[in-house]
Amino acid sequence: MDKFKNLIVLGPLIYAIHHFEEHVIFNFREWRLKYFSDNNSISTETILIILSSLLLIFIFFHLIRNNRASAHLILFFLMTTQVVNAFFHIFFSFYYADFSPGAITGTLLYLPINFLIIQAAFKEGHIKSKIELCIIFLLGISIFVLFEIIGPIIIGTSIIVSVLYYFLFRNKLS
Repeated sequence: MDKFKNLIVLGPLIYAIHHFEEHVIFNFREWRLKYFSDNNSISTETILIILSSLLLIFIFFHLIRNNRASAHLILFFLMTTQVVNAFFHIFFSFYYADFSPGAITGTLLYLPINFLIIQAAFKEGHIKSKIELCIIFLLGISIFVLFEIIGPIIIGTSIIVSVLYYFLFRNKLS
Protein backbone atom coordinates (compact mmCIF):
# COMPACT_ATOMS: atom_id res chain seq x y z
CA MET A 1 0.00 0.00 0.00
CA ASP A 2 3.01 2.29 -0.28
CA LYS A 3 2.70 2.85 -4.03
CA PHE A 4 1.56 6.23 -5.36
CA LYS A 5 -1.28 4.73 -7.43
CA ASN A 6 -2.61 2.87 -4.37
CA LEU A 7 -2.33 5.78 -1.96
CA ILE A 8 -4.04 8.35 -4.19
CA VAL A 9 -7.30 6.40 -4.06
CA LEU A 10 -7.48 7.37 -0.38
CA GLY A 11 -7.93 11.00 -1.46
CA PRO A 12 -11.66 10.84 -2.21
CA LEU A 13 -12.31 8.72 0.89
CA ILE A 14 -10.61 11.10 3.30
CA TYR A 15 -12.31 14.03 1.57
CA ALA A 16 -15.70 12.41 2.28
CA ILE A 17 -14.73 11.87 5.93
CA HIS A 18 -13.52 15.49 6.14
CA HIS A 19 -16.80 16.69 4.67
CA PHE A 20 -18.66 14.59 7.26
CA GLU A 21 -16.76 16.35 10.04
CA GLU A 22 -17.36 19.79 8.53
CA HIS A 23 -21.04 19.49 7.73
CA VAL A 24 -22.62 16.59 9.61
CA ILE A 25 -20.84 16.60 12.97
CA PHE A 26 -20.14 20.36 13.00
CA ASN A 27 -21.27 23.36 10.96
CA PHE A 28 -18.30 24.69 8.99
CA ARG A 29 -20.39 27.07 6.89
CA GLU A 30 -21.70 28.81 10.00
CA TRP A 31 -18.14 29.08 11.39
CA ARG A 32 -16.79 30.36 8.07
CA LEU A 33 -19.46 33.06 7.76
CA LYS A 34 -18.39 34.47 11.14
CA TYR A 35 -14.95 35.31 9.76
CA PHE A 36 -15.07 35.35 5.95
CA SER A 37 -17.29 36.78 3.23
CA ASP A 38 -20.01 34.63 1.70
CA ASN A 39 -18.76 34.27 -1.88
CA ASN A 40 -19.84 30.66 -2.42
CA SER A 41 -23.51 30.15 -3.19
CA ILE A 42 -22.96 26.52 -4.17
CA SER A 43 -24.07 24.05 -1.51
CA THR A 44 -21.42 22.10 0.36
CA GLU A 45 -22.88 18.87 -1.01
CA THR A 46 -22.43 20.13 -4.55
CA ILE A 47 -18.84 21.13 -3.82
CA LEU A 48 -18.27 17.64 -2.35
CA ILE A 49 -19.60 16.02 -5.52
CA ILE A 50 -17.63 18.33 -7.83
CA LEU A 51 -14.30 17.96 -6.03
CA SER A 52 -14.66 14.22 -5.42
CA SER A 53 -15.58 13.66 -9.05
CA LEU A 54 -12.67 15.75 -10.31
CA LEU A 55 -10.23 13.93 -8.06
CA LEU A 56 -11.55 10.57 -9.24
CA ILE A 57 -11.22 11.70 -12.88
CA PHE A 58 -7.60 12.80 -12.27
CA ILE A 59 -6.88 9.50 -10.49
CA PHE A 60 -8.41 7.48 -13.31
CA PHE A 61 -6.47 9.54 -15.85
CA HIS A 62 -3.23 8.94 -13.95
CA LEU A 63 -3.90 5.20 -13.74
CA ILE A 64 -4.16 5.18 -17.55
CA ARG A 65 -1.31 7.59 -18.39
CA ASN A 66 0.96 6.91 -15.40
CA ASN A 67 3.39 9.72 -16.12
CA ARG A 68 4.86 12.62 -14.18
CA ALA A 69 2.47 15.16 -15.67
CA SER A 70 -0.61 13.19 -14.61
CA ALA A 71 0.92 12.69 -11.14
CA HIS A 72 1.49 16.45 -10.92
CA LEU A 73 -2.22 17.05 -11.61
CA ILE A 74 -3.17 14.81 -8.71
CA LEU A 75 -0.58 16.34 -6.41
CA PHE A 76 -1.73 19.86 -7.34
CA PHE A 77 -5.33 18.86 -6.68
CA LEU A 78 -4.45 17.27 -3.33
CA MET A 79 -2.30 20.23 -2.31
CA THR A 80 -5.13 22.63 -3.08
CA THR A 81 -8.07 20.71 -1.64
CA GLN A 82 -6.46 18.83 1.23
CA VAL A 83 -3.01 19.98 2.36
CA VAL A 84 -3.64 23.72 2.16
CA ASN A 85 -7.17 23.11 3.45
CA ALA A 86 -5.74 21.38 6.54
CA PHE A 87 -3.38 24.28 7.21
CA PHE A 88 -6.32 26.69 6.74
CA HIS A 89 -8.36 24.90 9.41
CA ILE A 90 -5.45 24.61 11.83
CA PHE A 91 -4.18 28.17 11.36
CA PHE A 92 -7.56 29.86 11.65
CA SER A 93 -8.57 27.74 14.64
CA PHE A 94 -5.63 29.29 16.49
CA TYR A 95 -5.87 32.73 14.85
CA TYR A 96 -9.51 33.22 15.87
CA ALA A 97 -9.21 31.05 19.02
CA ASP A 98 -12.29 29.28 17.70
CA PHE A 99 -12.26 25.65 16.55
CA SER A 100 -12.64 25.41 12.77
CA PRO A 101 -14.74 22.37 11.80
CA GLY A 102 -12.47 20.30 9.61
CA ALA A 103 -9.36 20.78 11.76
CA ILE A 104 -9.59 17.27 13.21
CA THR A 105 -9.65 15.38 9.90
CA GLY A 106 -7.29 17.92 8.38
CA THR A 107 -4.74 17.11 11.07
CA LEU A 108 -5.37 13.37 11.49
CA LEU A 109 -6.10 12.39 7.86
CA TYR A 110 -5.16 15.03 5.29
CA LEU A 111 -1.65 15.74 6.50
CA PRO A 112 -0.42 12.19 7.23
CA ILE A 113 -2.01 10.56 4.18
CA ASN A 114 -0.81 13.28 1.84
CA PHE A 115 2.64 12.99 3.40
CA LEU A 116 2.62 9.30 2.42
CA ILE A 117 1.39 10.19 -1.09
CA ILE A 118 4.15 12.77 -1.52
CA GLN A 119 6.74 10.34 -0.16
CA ALA A 120 5.59 7.73 -2.72
CA ALA A 121 5.69 10.36 -5.49
CA PHE A 122 9.35 11.08 -4.66
CA LYS A 123 10.21 7.39 -4.38
CA GLU A 124 8.65 6.58 -7.77
CA GLY A 125 10.12 9.62 -9.54
CA HIS A 126 6.87 11.55 -10.06
CA ILE A 127 8.51 14.43 -8.21
CA LYS A 128 12.21 14.97 -8.78
CA SER A 129 13.05 17.73 -6.27
CA LYS A 130 11.84 19.65 -3.26
CA ILE A 131 11.67 22.74 -5.47
CA GLU A 132 9.22 20.94 -7.77
CA LEU A 133 7.10 20.03 -4.74
CA CYS A 134 7.26 23.61 -3.45
CA ILE A 135 6.06 24.94 -6.80
CA ILE A 136 3.09 22.54 -6.74
CA PHE A 137 2.41 23.57 -3.13
CA LEU A 138 2.57 27.30 -3.98
CA LEU A 139 0.20 26.77 -6.90
CA GLY A 140 -2.14 24.93 -4.51
CA ILE A 141 -2.00 27.83 -2.05
CA SER A 142 -2.71 30.29 -4.85
CA ILE A 143 -5.79 28.43 -6.07
CA PHE A 144 -7.08 27.87 -2.53
CA VAL A 145 -6.73 31.57 -1.69
CA LEU A 146 -8.34 32.62 -4.97
CA PHE A 147 -11.23 30.22 -4.31
CA GLU A 148 -11.69 31.74 -0.84
CA ILE A 149 -11.60 35.29 -2.23
CA ILE A 150 -13.43 34.92 -5.56
CA GLY A 151 -15.48 31.75 -5.20
CA PRO A 152 -16.30 28.63 -7.20
CA ILE A 153 -15.44 30.09 -10.62
CA ILE A 154 -11.84 29.30 -9.66
CA ILE A 155 -12.62 25.57 -9.83
CA GLY A 156 -13.37 25.80 -13.55
CA THR A 157 -10.37 28.02 -14.16
CA SER A 158 -8.02 25.62 -12.38
CA ILE A 159 -9.37 22.67 -14.37
CA ILE A 160 -8.68 24.48 -17.65
CA VAL A 161 -5.18 25.43 -16.49
CA SER A 162 -4.56 21.83 -15.31
CA VAL A 163 -5.51 20.42 -18.71
CA LEU A 164 -3.29 22.97 -20.45
CA TYR A 165 -0.44 22.13 -18.06
CA TYR A 166 -0.76 18.45 -18.84
CA PHE A 167 -0.66 18.93 -22.61
CA LEU A 168 2.14 21.49 -22.50
CA PHE A 169 4.43 19.60 -20.12
CA ARG A 170 3.67 15.89 -20.54
CA ASN A 171 6.60 15.42 -22.93
CA LYS A 172 8.97 17.72 -21.04
CA LEU A 173 8.39 15.91 -17.75
CA SER A 174 9.18 12.46 -19.18
